[in-house]
Amino acid sequence: MTKFIKVAILFCSTSVILGAFGAHLLKDLLTETQLSSFERGIRYQMFHGLAILILSLNTDYFTNKLNRVLKLMSLGVILFSLSIYLLNLQDLLGLSLSFLGPVTPLGGLFLIGSWSILLFNVKKNSSTDI
Repeated sequence: MTKFIKVAILFCSTSVILGAFGAHLLKDLLTETQLSSFERGIRYQMFHGLAILILSLNTDYFTNKLNRVLKLMSLGVILFSLSIYLLNLQDLLGLSLSFLGPVTPLGGLFLIGSWSILLFNVKKNSSTDI
């Protein structure tokens, strides 16, 4: 799980960097809609980075399939957030990245899937009920 702790730290730290980048450098370069979308990508990246960190540090509560959940969640963050960043920056970068449009919902589906799988991977503990 050490690799996922590192992934989580990378996601969280880069979301802070991108948040500062968006708040200070992009606020005058992007439309309000683009900036809002960019911030959504940052939020999802941070929340899921924290979730990956918490899950990685508490493996005893989950079945051996947690590794699969963490992989799916990590891939979901990359597809969802990175595609949002690139789609909103494409004009500034002078690139046409509209082909990334379908990648964002695919990343979202991976995130939803990871949470769904996680629900069924919680170990049953006879002393407590959820």
